[in-house]
Amino acid sequence: MQNLTNQAHEICQAILQPGDIAIDATAGNGHDTLFLARIVETNGTVYSFDIQKSAIESTSQRLKQAEMNNVILIQKNHSQIQNSIPEKYHGQVTAAMFNLGYLPGGDKSLITDSSSTISAIEQSLKLLRSGGLLTTLAYTGHPGGQEETDAVNHFLNRLSNKQFSVKLITAQEDHISPPQLFVVQKLLNNSD
Repeated sequence: MQNLTNQAHEICQAILQPGDIAIDATAGNGHDTLFLARIVETNGTVYSFDIQKSAIESTSQRLKQAEMNNVILIQKNHSQIQNSIPEKYHGQVTAAMFNLGYLPGGDKSLITDSSSTISAIEQSLKLLRSGGLLTTLAYTGHPGGQEETDAVNHFLNRLSNKQFSVKLITAQEDHISPPQLFVVQKLLNNSD
């Protein structure tokens, strides 16, 4: 079975088009940012967030090597997404990706936390266009990971099923605490 990162990419790729607006709420080492940038192409834009300077630098380097210049890197906590995306794009975002936890290869004590993540997810859902989607890859195996995953699960399960469809995919790995992928799609013609 393919890993959850690849599944999140396939899910986003199914709806993203050249010219679209996308968000990477957790830039990390830039893999999701580059993936999104390639799909939306030069006439689209990706807004990529990370609180850590090293993550922004790593993402910038990855984009430079791939000769991609359609990304706006923002060194801020993802809980500031809504204020950082131009108002003209509110309600126009096609996809938002979250990859929670810590920066791979970085300081494992610096992790995303429930309160800022829930705020960021809530803001991102408001930014989505009808039919747009949000993916959240949550890891339960590190300190604080299970609590954050539970908080995301609780928040998403309280969303109106008239406005959003929510799907949970759990990794089929032999882990005591397997990663989980939440996929939320904003339903067409809902009243915001």
